[in-house]
Amino acid sequence: MSDEIPYRIRRSPRARRVRVSVDAEAGVEVVLPARAREAEAATAIRELGPWVRRRLGQLESARAELGVPPGAVPYLGEALWLRAERGRSRVSRRGDALLVPAGDARPALERWYRRRARAELGPRLDAACARAGTGYDRLTIRSQRTRWASCSTSGAMSFNWRLLLAPAPVVDAVVWHEVCHLEVADHSPRFWSLLLSRCPDYRVHQRWLRRYGPALVLPAPSARRSAS
Repeated sequence: MSDEIPYRIRRSPRARRVRVSVDAEAGVEVVLPARAREAEAATAIRELGPWVRRRLGQLESARAELGVPPGAVPYLGEALWLRAERGRSRVSRRGDALLVPAGDARPALERWYRRRARAELGPRLDAACARAGTGYDRLTIRSQRTRWASCSTSGAMSFNWRLLLAPAPVVDAVVWHEVCHLEVADHSPRFWSLLLSRCPDYRVHQRWLRRYGPALVLPAPSARRSAS
């Protein structure tokens, strides 16, 4: 049937029930408990079909609204053009271009974004803490599927490298959110009042991230071949 939804199955020994997720990068995934029958995946997709199609449509609309041209990737509000070079294993930036390995450059691109995330987020975090008069324990760059950042009770900071796919003001708002958690651990009215005083436009950036965050993934690159 033309309206069938393609999906993949993943078994998890920790899963207690069938779960369906829709991701801009991974597509539609059905997580099955270890002993569940594969037929249960088809049943779940059939029952959740309207929600899955709606979610896919939302992701497609968000990607279109982001306006990233084919052959480019977003970086803090810029568009960086991908240029493939044979024999290259490491990504390097040259102006508004990223020199990437030929073929599927996504693994190398992710490594580059992870390096840049530490270089971009570290100074932002230090500056925010200096303004707030607080300090943090350490900075970790992660690749969480569902979280953009976190702050532990010990002051350990964790940020998702995919934040660099968002505009810089959105990144700054996320940094301020976590820095405020150094003073107020929960999401009480006191926390939101503190965040408002430090980042008055946080609601605007929060809405942006809620709308476009799920679409912030590295696309299958169609990099232009370098003349060399």
